[in-house]
Amino acid sequence: MLELTNICKTFHPGTVNEKVALDHLNLTIKDGDFVTIIGSNGAGKSTLFNAICGGFFVDEGFVELDGEDITFVPEHKRAKYIGHLFQDPMKGTAPHMTIEENLAIAYLRASKGQHAYLSHVSKKDKEFFREALGQLDMGLEDRMKNPVGLLSGGQRQALTLLMATLVTPKILLLDEHTAALDPGTADKVLHLTKKIVAERKITCMMVTHNMNQALELGNRTLMMNNGNVVFDVEGDERANMTVNDLLEHFSVRAGKDMDNDRILLSTKTD
Repeated sequence: MLELTNICKTFHPGTVNEKVALDHLNLTIKDGDFVTIIGSNGAGKSTLFNAICGGFFVDEGFVELDGEDITFVPEHKRAKYIGHLFQDPMKGTAPHMTIEENLAIAYLRASKGQHAYLSHVSKKDKEFFREALGQLDMGLEDRMKNPVGLLSGGQRQALTLLMATLVTPKILLLDEHTAALDPGTADKVLHLTKKIVAERKITCMMVTHNMNQALELGNRTLMMNNGNVVFDVEGDERANMTVNDLLEHFSVRAGKDMDNDRILLSTKTD
C-alpha cells in the first residue's frame, strides 16, 4: 500500500539550526496494516507523516502509495485519499462553519466531478451525514447546523475522525490524536477509531506515546529514533512482547535510553 524509499528531509540546511529529520528512511506498509509508532522526542514521527501527506517535498527518495508515485504530488491533492488527524483537536475542522458544512467539505473532497461544491450537497447526502454522526453517540446528529467552534475538544476530534474516514481513505494517519483529551474522552475516541478502521479495513498508521497501546492496537509496531526506524515488530514476536521488552529493544537499537517523558510515564500508570 505504502512504499517509502530512501526518504531524507533536513530542515534549515547549512545553518546553526540544521536538523536532519528523516535520514534515508525505508519503509513498506502492507494493505490492511494497522501500525503503531513510538519513539523518542524529535525522532521524526510527525515529520514522517508530513512526508506522506505532502506537507513538504522530501529532499531525497520516493513516496509511493497504492502503486502511484506521489513524491511531488501537492498536499491538497493527496488529501483526497489520505486521512490525517493531529494531536490538537482544533486542527482538521473549520470552527466558523457548521458541522454539516464541515462534513460536506470532507465528503466532496474525493469527488472527481467538476461540480463538487457545497451547494450540491443533496438531501440524501445530509441524511448520510446524520446517520454517520449518530454512530459517534455524542448527539451531534441533532446539532448539524451548529458551528463546530461550539463543540468540546473530544467532540471535535471525533468529528475530525469521521471527516477523515467519511470517504474511505487509502491510508489513515493518526498523530497522537487522543493525547490532548481527558482519559474518558480519549478512550471513547480510541474506541471509535478501532471500530471505523476495522469495519472499513483501512490501512492505518498511529503515533502514540502509550506503550501499552503500541502493543495492543493493530498488528505491527515501529520504533523511531533520529529520523529512522530502529525496530519493526509484528506477528508472534509482538504478541509475546512486554513494554519492558520494547524499552530494552529501543536502548539496544538506538544506543540510548528512551527520553520521552510521556512514554515513560505511561509505562508506570497504565
